[in-house]
Amino acid sequence: MERKKGWLTSGAFAALCGTTKETLRHYKDVGLLLPAHRGDNNYLYYDVEQFYDLYAILILRQTGTPLAEIRRCLERQNARETAALLREQRFRLEAERQKLEHMEFVLSSTLRNLEFEPGSDMVPQTAWFEEEHLLALPVAELEELMSPNASEDEMLIVVLERCQKLCRQYGIQTDFLLGAIHPLVDRGTPGEIRHLYTRIKEKTDFPYYKEKPAGRYLYLCCRGHWDISTGYAALWHYIREQGLETTGDLYACDLAGFTLNSVEKNAASIISVRLLGSSG
Repeated sequence: MERKKGWLTSGAFAALCGTTKETLRHYKDVGLLLPAHRGDNNYLYYDVEQFYDLYAILILRQTGTPLAEIRRCLERQNARETAALLREQRFRLEAERQKLEHMEFVLSSTLRNLEFEPGSDMVPQTAWFEEEHLLALPVAELEELMSPNASEDEMLIVVLERCQKLCRQYGIQTDFLLGAIHPLVDRGTPGEIRHLYTRIKEKTDFPYYKEKPAGRYLYLCCRGHWDISTGYAALWHYIREQGLETTGDLYACDLAGFTLNSVEKNAASIISVRLLGSSG
């Protein structure tokens, strides 16, 4: 078989470039990347320097660049046009990266909730909780957006629309699992809800940011029902009975999430409050 220095068969060239002979054949058939040499034996060979052409093609294809645009870029060899194309693809890659990061955050958050080992239902326990970053919506502000006598579904629509708007406005990633923040009065008695919240990926500087601080928390899980009012009462009774001192707000949030909450028997919520002197 004829072989000259720098000439590669389609199989050898495919192996060098980390692709397949079928891909090379396709690019040859559409006129995107033709073998550079024809040997005396009438076999076609690629030049080793075509590695860079194919590398560019494969990168651009992975970003969704149409073959026609890639062909035009390779044919014209114009630095300005090539730079413009690369900037466009970099923008697309950044958008895709953010989507993937958001998906990873949502999946990790949901897995953490579903794999959480709460122990017995309606039994107060203590555990160390890491800090959480929250998008906290003031209830008073939400009420202004709702019509009088709005149904629960209508209220949920308003909350989700507001979350979506703020996430787009500030470039924030959230899992959209909702929770409520109550101020505490009279040694553990929850006051009226001040904020509805959803977790966000990281600390950020915007008007709706709140941090749920790290620390040792007293918590209680409610499973199998959407109404968790009995959980509030049980936690308050335990705090009074044990003479515990708490600090900060009381948090109530969904654990089952969008994957399970359409069935009440799968519902799971957690109520938690930080114990005094347990900050991180």
